Amino acid sequence: MQLARVTGTVVATVKVPGLDGIKLLLVQPLDRQLRPVGGQVVAADAVHMAGPGELVYVVAAREAAAAMPDPFVPVDHAIVGIVDAVRSLAGDDPAATPPATSAAAPEAGLPAEPAPPRPAARKRRARGARP
Repeated sequence: MQLARVTGTVVATVKVPGLDGIKLLLVQPLDRQLRPVGGQVVAADAVHMAGPGELVYVVAAREAAAAMPDPFVPVDHAIVGIVDAVRSLAGDDPAATPPATSAAAPEAGLPAEPAPPRPAARKRRARGARP
């Protein structure tokens, strides 16, 4: 998966049957500091909610086609999620820029809550072993 920013829309009046009703968007891949990397690519919107200016994550190659309702479509990139916040585990905030606010995520500008700590894993005893 890779972070990307939606930079525009693509209008295609003729598509293969498996892409009917799928929105095509122009996205700019980003690095961990949310800086542009490489050129823009066309991505199919598998979440049906992404729009210009939003921070999204995309998958490429076979995973992109698998994200579509019909997994046998000719798709090289697919948007599989809309990012609410980006925060490094090391504590250095990579960009400190919230994604564009949308009706789907009005709290997008709020910092993410840290995940609660996981409980310690219990060791399993072998069958028939005595405690």
